[in-house]
Amino acid sequence: MTQQRDLIVTLPAKYRLSVYPSFAFAGALLAYGANSIGQYRRAAGYIDRNLKGEKPANLPVQAPTKYELIVNLKTAKALGLTVPQSLLARADEVIE
Repeated sequence: MTQQRDLIVTLPAKYRLSVYPSFAFAGALLAYGANSIGQYRRAAGYIDRNLKGEKPANLPVQAPTKYELIVNLKTAKALGLTVPQSLLARADEVIE
């Protein structure tokens, strides 16, 4: 998995594209996507309901409720890009 993740991170960086939030920590320029911790917490509720006897088919499909924007300034500098201050102000996390 690490090898594929590294490829997924390097190609978008080469072509200046964004990818999944967790990949920003591996070197992607920027990422926007669902907050994975929130997804895991909600999954725990579903597991609890299943263990209490509720059928999976009766559980509603839920979309993510929280999204996060992560900007990697190290990658921006390596690519020779200047990230607008307005984007940095909106970011949930900035990697320096």
